[in-house]
Amino acid sequence: MRRTAMAMGAFATAASLTACGVVDGIGGGGSSATPKKGDDITVGLLLPEKENSRYEKFDYPIIEKKVAELTHDKGKVEYANAEQDADKQNSQLAKMVADKVDVLVVDAVDAKAIADGVQKAKDAGIPVIAYDRLAQGPIDAYISFDNELVGEVQGRALVEALGSHAASSKIVMMNGSVTDPNAAQFKAGAMAELQGKVNIAKTYDTKDWKPENAKANMEKAITAIGLDNIAGVYSANDGMAGAVIQALKETGAGKLPPVTGQDAELDAVQRIVSGDQYMSVYKSYPQEANAAAEMAVARVQGRSIEFDALTRDKVDSPTTEKVPAQLVPVVALTQDNIRNTVVQDGIYTVKQICTSKFKSDCNSIGLKG
Repeated sequence: MRRTAMAMGAFATAASLTACGVVDGIGGGGSSATPKKGDDITVGLLLPEKENSRYEKFDYPIIEKKVAELTHDKGKVEYANAEQDADKQNSQLAKMVADKVDVLVVDAVDAKAIADGVQKAKDAGIPVIAYDRLAQGPIDAYISFDNELVGEVQGRALVEALGSHAASSKIVMMNGSVTDPNAAQFKAGAMAELQGKVNIAKTYDTKDWKPENAKANMEKAITAIGLDNIAGVYSANDGMAGAVIQALKETGAGKLPPVTGQDAELDAVQRIVSGDQYMSVYKSYPQEANAAAEMAVARVQGRSIEFDALTRDKVDSPTTEKVPAQLVPVVALTQDNIRNTVVQDGIYTVKQICTSKFKSDCNSIGLKG
């Protein structure tokens, strides 16, 4: 993905436009063009997998709730999860096109493999918004986090954790799946921070992001480098970080090296509390999901000014240039800011994090209910 612009105030701008009655260039005293659709719309939502708990716990219910809110409970969401199967997702997309949904929000299992389906939707007059991953094909818009920034945040945190020994430190890079364009962006961002500052002893691309594949790769790295010679691990997400830590422990690691992550999953937050995992990247799923719903409804209802306000960034995919986009900022999650991130945003409660197993660790870092 190549970024050509950045705008952080899209939500506030869109909200103010709506509040002032400015939609499709019309002020409070004007008369607007008839929207393409009313409130009785169907949003097709295609999510990629269930390994990561975020999709079922946050993305789907938040989008469903927001669509209902924006359409006065007249709109609905038709939902399907591909369970990490690109062929299954293509079939799900084809069914939604046949069912004549009004707009599609697609988080692609395989960004390239979905391109034909996106074209078929386009041919049927159904707009497609790429969600979280930049799908190929003629998409109308893209909403995700600033993925290169995610990698930069991870890489910078790892270098800081290694301190004055960084230059002589050997690290392992556990990247995501090659079928996910986000993985390449995470990697590029991380490399911008790691290259020349640490010794990257081994690098792996993890098939399908599966923790078991990451664990197998980490075991290979330990054999090749030597357990005591691994000073840190760049892990692209929390699921793999957990597998990396398991491999290190099973091989006999006493003091664990710093391990990065992403997604702020509950298990990862608890590993950060206990000191097993150094950091994660917190991405506000409510912010991303709510924005996706707003974009989908605005697009299908023909609210062009509101839609433009929500998509002030521009990105290029391998097939489409200058895709209207919104890139949501991210935050490095460490022991120091758990309360001010995932707890404050209502993702988890202190009680959920600080179970009996982690009570003592929570007390030691001042995380108390």
